[in-house]
Amino acid sequence: MKKTVEKKNNVKFHIKRGDKVRVISGNHKGKEGNVIEVLKDNNRAVVEGVNLVTKHLKPTASQPEGSLKRVEAGIHISNLMLVDPKTGEPTRIGRRRDENGKLKRFSKKTQEFID
Repeated sequence: MKKTVEKKNNVKFHIKRGDKVRVISGNHKGKEGNVIEVLKDNNRAVVEGVNLVTKHLKPTASQPEGSLKRVEAGIHISNLMLVDPKTGEPTRIGRRRDENGKLKRFSKKTQEFID
């Protein structure tokens, strides 16, 4: 009998909800938007106005014919890059301790902390 081990995803992502990001590869390359949600289980993020898909809604009492709705779908985290709030350009992210000893993200381009 084979034992199955449940894999926990304790990876720290370089982006979080509310960050402004730019898509660096794929069909939506070059588009920018704010992160609405980070889906840790799938290593994906939902970005406002990017990767819109059509969702078919079932008929209801208020809309007997049903409807179509455009919603954002997830994009893999590796295809996103954080936009530096100071320069407006995409930047890589590092982590270092601030003067209070708290671990914070910083921009590798400007060497400044990102809140």
